[in-house]
Amino acid sequence: QVQLVESGGGLVQPGGSLRLSCVASGFNLDYYNIGWFRQAPGKEPEGVSCISHKDGSTNYADSVSGRFTIFRDHSENTIYLQMNSLKPEDTALYYCAADPTVLLFRLCDLSTDAYPYWGQGTQVTVSS
Repeated sequence: QVQLVESGGGLVQPGGSLRLSCVASGFNLDYYNIGWFRQAPGKEPEGVSCISHKDGSTNYADSVSGRFTIFRDHSENTIYLQMNSLKPEDTALYYCAADPTVLLFRLCDLSTDAYPYWGQGTQVTVSS
């Protein structure tokens, strides 16, 4: 059974950093594209970042580019999202999601529709 579990969220001051983790059980993340998404209260889900399993290429939303970094730890079957220079508008419930599609000559997708497997989320709150 495919299961994703996020952790690492919390309360942080503006300008601070957090590292989110997405751990997989029941499958090997090396064969899945992984996306990070977030949803703030009253807003639509937003694709934050993703990483392709075929070539390790990454994709970022403009709102986080240069501040967030997605990367894999193959030995731990874990995907991380390093978030620096956090802003109050980054406050949201963050989810990771998995998609087994083999991507050819294109970046991974930041659309929720592309990902069939989802975790339960971890809350990130940026506030002074």
